[in-house]
Amino acid sequence: MSLAPTPVPPTSPADSDLVRAARGLPVSRTPVWFMRQAGRSLPEYRSLRAGTAMLDACQDPDMVTEITLQPVRRHGVDAAILFSDIVLPLVVAGMDVEIKPGIGPVIGKPVRTVADVEALPALEPEALGFLQTAVRQLVAELGATPLIGFAGAPFTLATYLIEGGPSKEHARTKAFMYAEPEAWSRLLDKLAVSAAIFLRAQVDAGAVAVQLFDSWAGVLSAADYAERVLPHSRAVFDGLGERDVPRIHFGVGTGELLPLIGDAGADVVGVDWRIPLDEATRRVGPHRSLQGNLDPAVLLADRATVDREVRRVVEQGRAARGHIFNLGHGVLPDTDPDVLTHVAELVHELTTR
Repeated sequence: MSLAPTPVPPTSPADSDLVRAARGLPVSRTPVWFMRQAGRSLPEYRSLRAGTAMLDACQDPDMVTEITLQPVRRHGVDAAILFSDIVLPLVVAGMDVEIKPGIGPVIGKPVRTVADVEALPALEPEALGFLQTAVRQLVAELGATPLIGFAGAPFTLATYLIEGGPSKEHARTKAFMYAEPEAWSRLLDKLAVSAAIFLRAQVDAGAVAVQLFDSWAGVLSAADYAERVLPHSRAVFDGLGERDVPRIHFGVGTGELLPLIGDAGADVVGVDWRIPLDEATRRVGPHRSLQGNLDPAVLLADRATVDREVRRVVEQGRAARGHIFNLGHGVLPDTDPDVLTHVAELVHELTTR
């Protein structure tokens, strides 16, 4: 029996292990990156950001470049994720949005009526020059390491707009979705167009993969997601046109939605920590890769526990067409950066061909 040749180390981001795993191709080792790796737990990030508001930092190309590069230098991860925020397209379009420390995005004038939906300003591509400058700078610095672009999915952005900020129940969002179906569809149509513009700007400047975050989709039933949300998420990915980049789609609490999340147009389905990757593979099917799914809280445990859980995720990930090692949600602020570095090294040690 002949064995497939071992892939040589990539010489370009488009042939990186991350892109290859996303496409289900052979890799030299399982690629690793961490959601929210750019910021939060890193002292060098806190030092750089001191005195600068989050949304101002996201619009400063030099600061975006440095913050995005920090975890690549420190942890040796296999991809960079653009430092930004999911509400940034709303801000650039002219909406009154503030990220309040300890709270999150707060909307100055929430969307509560049909007229509010119609009054939402559109995102103009010409306003994203700062974003493309940052991406070009990053691509020049990263060399063969791929840059992942990202955007917030229409449903999650709609929840912030309707609730006026973070919410646990998302009751106003669901009430609007049920009571005003036409306005709901119009709202998500607008947000899908904005997200697609935001992603296209990043890809056209050099990002070689994208991730669509639908952080709060897990509050929906499968039926509501399929009817009222999935078409709009698909529109975001369709909005990339012929741009040949892997598409990653992630949500929290979406175990019952995994097949549908894939159907929205994903090459890679992100999995949170609640579902084992071998079970996620069964649900998603053999034609999509998986990303995930170490519980972020595990990183706060002792080293033996961390190692055991990393080995478990790596082993369960072997069931998938391709596996990108990640957390099941973002890095917690209290995480010791040295633990993240160790996890990246351990995954590489366990999976190097």
